[in-house]
Amino acid sequence: MNQHDQIFYHIYPLGLLGAPQHNEQGAQPIQRLDALHKWLPHMQSLGVTSLYLGPLFEASSHGYDTSDYYHVDRRLGDDAALTGFVAACHERGIRVLLDGVFHHVGRDFWAFRDVRERGEESPYRDWFSGLRFDARSPYGDPFSYDGWNGHHSLVKLNLHNADVRAHLFGAVEHWRDTFGIDGLRLDAADYIDPAFLHELSAFCRRLEPDFWLLGEVIHGDYRQWANPEMFHSVTNYAAYKGLFSSHNDGNYFEIAHTLDRQFGAGGMYRDLPLYNFADNHDVNRIASTLRNPAHLYPLHALLFTMPGVPSIYAGSEWGIGGVKLNGNDAPLRPALDLARLTDDSPQPDLLPVIQRLAALRQATPALRQGCYTQLHVAAEQFVFAREANGQRVIVAINASDASSTIDVAASGETLIDILNNGASFPITNGCVQIELPPTWARVLCEA
Repeated sequence: MNQHDQIFYHIYPLGLLGAPQHNEQGAQPIQRLDALHKWLPHMQSLGVTSLYLGPLFEASSHGYDTSDYYHVDRRLGDDAALTGFVAACHERGIRVLLDGVFHHVGRDFWAFRDVRERGEESPYRDWFSGLRFDARSPYGDPFSYDGWNGHHSLVKLNLHNADVRAHLFGAVEHWRDTFGIDGLRLDAADYIDPAFLHELSAFCRRLEPDFWLLGEVIHGDYRQWANPEMFHSVTNYAAYKGLFSSHNDGNYFEIAHTLDRQFGAGGMYRDLPLYNFADNHDVNRIASTLRNPAHLYPLHALLFTMPGVPSIYAGSEWGIGGVKLNGNDAPLRPALDLARLTDDSPQPDLLPVIQRLAALRQATPALRQGCYTQLHVAAEQFVFAREANGQRVIVAINASDASSTIDVAASGETLIDILNNGASFPITNGCVQIELPPTWARVLCEA
């Protein structure tokens, strides 16, 4: 598969499957993962080619506080359940990426427990960054250590330690061999030593040449991480911000500037399949972020036609809301009932619209692989072209609650709207006049 041809679906399993917030060590596994099988036809209806699923492995609470990299979290099931689910995904042509949480572990991580019990006598004392025995931790330990971003519930690993690297690389190989996974999403990649990431990437490519690597990167030049020696893609947080704020502020100039900087003629990331998203498990749901619910429709039209690979966070295709509460991410990660969402959703028209957009993207090579050219930008109207292998399409987006008419340079005789039942627009003297419906879009192709 061409890397640009992907459509991602994102599931945070501990939340979606209603697992308890805290893991009870020693409890029997509960086979919640089996409930994901009924989501597969739904993913297929969205044209999904890749599933980002995670975190999955034994942890204390939210999953990013790993206690054991080699076994599925007992709140979700067991290793056999994950093996079966990945196989079911593959039967439907869906690749599976798991979370690689390699910057830090939880305080219940087996090697850190050994340090807590044995102190300076522990053979794992060098596994953790900044571990010293001349101070106390915020938890009262007779030693101090580095945490992720100051959070001492998340213990930073010493990735310079050869035994730590061997343990982590061994986990990746175990996941590939046991579960059959197709890639990783590297958590907090922009906090990790690049030398470790280079070594990890080389190891993964030796395991599987097309093992797909996605890095979570918030700021910086994405080319530091997305390049032939490291990752295939990174999270496109710059476009994420532009997608919602351009609609909230009535200012398409913002997202237009971002896309031109990234993918235009002199764009920094023209050849990169950046991972585009409207929301995820760490940020407020897009339905809660947008001030005007009608903007869900032009926003998703943009998400599925702009350069990069689109991703849908489970539940947001029905327009469910979710806002962090005093720093608590739980409202972003609720338990979801597929049947109930299908029968009664906040935005019942949104799912069929996204399905339509996904089908159009999959049927139109220029939308997946085409170069990008900006044609027209106004406060609430935005027009660009995508072109690949002789196919050229013009995408026109309208954020206004009123219809709008714009003139755009075009060649040929007639353009056909392949998104909206084949409406035709004649080209006169090298110009086409496009009537745009309120809060919607057109995708125009030569007749």
